Amino acid sequence: MTPTLSRRLHNPHPHTLRTTPESRTLGLATIALGIGFNLPHAWLAANFDYPAVLREPAADVLASFANGGPSLVLAWYAFTLSALALTALAPALAVTPARLATAPATSIGAAIAGALAGLAQAVGLARWVFAVPELAKTPDISSQAFTLLNHWGGVAIGEHLGQLLTALFLAQMARLQSAEARRTSAALAASAAVAIAIGTGEGISIALGGTGKAFSAFTIAGYLALTLWLLGTGMALLRRPAGERRTA
Repeated sequence: MTPTLSRRLHNPHPHTLRTTPESRTLGLATIALGIGFNLPHAWLAANFDYPAVLREPAADVLASFANGGPSLVLAWYAFTLSALALTALAPALAVTPARLATAPATSIGAAIAGALAGLAQAVGLARWVFAVPELAKTPDISSQAFTLLNHWGGVAIGEHLGQLLTALFLAQMARLQSAEARRTSAALAASAAVAIAIGTGEGISIALGGTGKAFSAFTIAGYLALTLWLLGTGMALLRRPAGERRTA
């Protein structure tokens, strides 16, 4: 039996997969994002009562922001960059030669949805870096402007559209991974997609005059599942033996 034939018996789709150096780089980047976007989130939760603070009266939020100082602005900037990183990572995870050959619409759709999800969430988060600091200088007279900015840039773009696109990205990745017999990863991606999609109901509830609290738990659960999916996918890429190739 020739070495080429032996490799084909162990890996029925060798022509479709990335080289080992690319896989290692992608695996490290995927793990880094899985950890990276949680770090500023955890800091903001501990030091700014995020995300609960978003539903407090505007004047109170602005006063708390003003008291946060430069470290708070930098934390929001780090959060923004972590969201923006998805715009590059999503296409790298979604598109492979095999997928372009067997499921081109799903592969390209996942790449586009993931890239747009990262961009939408980054735009929403960037308001805390470039707009809110100015509003926080005069909280008493800036409350209405902050409320409008928060509902448009935050609830509509960053949370609602960003989460819908994230759910779409994960749903398509689940379909791709399921077809490749990566059942655990596919299940995690699908679970995250469903939970995040349900969580978008918070924005609609707020628009209709509600609080949206019933949906926030789904968003938290969805992003926890997303974290596990990123870490699991990254580790699978790193475990790839030399000479063997697999999709993400």
